[in-house]
Amino acid sequence: MKKQKLHTDFLEAVEFVNNYTKPLPADLLLKLYAYYKIANKNFSNPGSKTPLINAFKANALIQAKNIDREEAMKQYTKLVNKEIRR
Repeated sequence: MKKQKLHTDFLEAVEFVNNYTKPLPADLLLKLYAYYKIANKNFSNPGSKTPLINAFKANALIQAKNIDREEAMKQYTKLVNKEIRR
């Protein structure tokens, strides 16, 4: 997949998720969170006021730590297409 198409597909998937109104499973949201953070090179600490939520987010990032930026974009887009757009 060419970089420009990958980036465009990723941005479209992000927009789709941001506009999605139905509830999504927590495990799916955590995967999307980790892929999004990696794809955007945002390695700041989770910012929730709830320590348990921060722990889950941190765990999701740890599980995806060996994925590079392009792979994170691919996985995010793939997950949206498979689990939400279906």
